[in-house]
Amino acid sequence: MVIESLYTDGACSGNPGPGGWAAIAYLVGGGVHELGGAAAHTTNNRMEIQGAIAALDLLLSSGQTDTVTLYTDSEYVKKGITAWIKGWKNKSWKTSTGKPVVNQDLWETLDELHQQVNQQLTRPLRWEVVRGHSGNEGNERCDVIARAFSLGRSPQMTQDDRLMTTAEPKTPTKPDKTLKKVHKLLNDDRIEAQNTAVEREETIQSSSTIAQSFPPERTMADSSSAAYNDPSENLPRELRVVQLQNTVETLHMADEIAKQGYLITSAELADLMDVNASAVTSRGDNWVWRNWVVSRVRREGNQILWQLERVD
Repeated sequence: MVIESLYTDGACSGNPGPGGWAAIAYLVGGGVHELGGAAAHTTNNRMEIQGAIAALDLLLSSGQTDTVTLYTDSEYVKKGITAWIKGWKNKSWKTSTGKPVVNQDLWETLDELHQQVNQQLTRPLRWEVVRGHSGNEGNERCDVIARAFSLGRSPQMTQDDRLMTTAEPKTPTKPDKTLKKVHKLLNDDRIEAQNTAVEREETIQSSSTIAQSFPPERTMADSSSAAYNDPSENLPRELRVVQLQNTVETLHMADEIAKQGYLITSAELADLMDVNASAVTSRGDNWVWRNWVVSRVRREGNQILWQLERVD
């Protein structure tokens, strides 16, 4: 049975807090295979990576050679595994500021699986970012599973008997160390999910379930296409230099916020990025801005607090 596409997602009730992950394989000719798990105390980013780990482990265990596309709503996961990880490894798992890479343990596991999957496939695995809560069936279903686990529930999941599960990996006569490590990670999550499957009376705040479609790129400060219609090109050079100095000061400020671990409100983040507040809240709980991953941490009263994490 051939996997046609993979979807992954992660969720966290509080960031950090109880979390859940999900991975779904859609099979050629119909059929669905769903996986999920929980962690008692984690972050949204860790759950996003864990979902991708489960998907790659499933693909590797299937022995499939036809390439597939893995869909995630996390820019952090896609950019991390396809771009940033090269620099992290070259710098001995340090960021450009010299700090240890956050979630190194999971990134190392995902990287090992990614390399093995690409050796198995005839063409490299494709990574695509989808807009969260935009009506995409695979993404929506992953979100339901991951959020259920994050709330201490055990969701009903479809398991296709024709597809080898991670509990029964297809391995050579000498079991691969990477697969052993991954299976332990996923099995620990399943055990933890069973142990914490107690209904918790918790209302998911409406702001976390709003549509997470990205705003038009022209409204975002980090749009790569904005340069083509940049009105500043018509300004005198002296004024453009002043604007560049202001931009550098803004980036230094963002670096200091990330370094000190300060939490900032949506309005403050919007001022930092020079965008409308709605352009911040509409991007969801976890996204990338320039050199930082921006993560929603919690709500205090009517304010949403965000954290910046330098990742390059």
